[in-house]
Amino acid sequence: MKVHQSERLLLRELREDDAAFVMELVNEPAWLRFIGDRNVHSLEDARDYIAKGPVASYGRRGFGLWAVDLVATAESIGICGLVQRQTLEHVDLGFAFLSRHWGHGYARESAAAVVELAREFFRLPKLVAITDLDNHPSQKVLTSVGFRYDKLIHWPETSEELMLYLHDLAAAPSAAARPESGPA
Repeated sequence: MKVHQSERLLLRELREDDAAFVMELVNEPAWLRFIGDRNVHSLEDARDYIAKGPVASYGRRGFGLWAVDLVATAESIGICGLVQRQTLEHVDLGFAFLSRHWGHGYARESAAAVVELAREFFRLPKLVAITDLDNHPSQKVLTSVGFRYDKLIHWPETSEELMLYLHDLAAAPSAAARPESGPA
């Protein structure tokens, strides 16, 4: 299902047939370093990851991590969306892209669209995001779409210190962050 479309990007729900793309993405060196090993080492593992993660979240909450596709070619290049984590007070903005697609503004564009969907469609009061201390590109994306650094937190899954960013969605949105459409 289509969630958002701009001139360059389509955000849509992940499906079982995205297994090969998901397996590639979650095994990228940057994913493994900054997000962690999700034990997705086969197409069956990837289908299970999709079903138990994003697809289950769509059913429970109406949101989750969405595929980000290039409109021009329909190639899946990353994921971006909203995740409800038990360890965080507010819904988390998450994103990751295949490294061959870095440097084109896709993370910023999709994150801005998801922030606006969180505000306008899902009516969330706040969003958070977490990053590794060394993940400067993600930190830059977060601040460019309105997040501000809040504090260091202890992440129980890995026992690491992570940076917590906060976005107060009640504040007036910037015109640059407005997506061209909402969930279809």
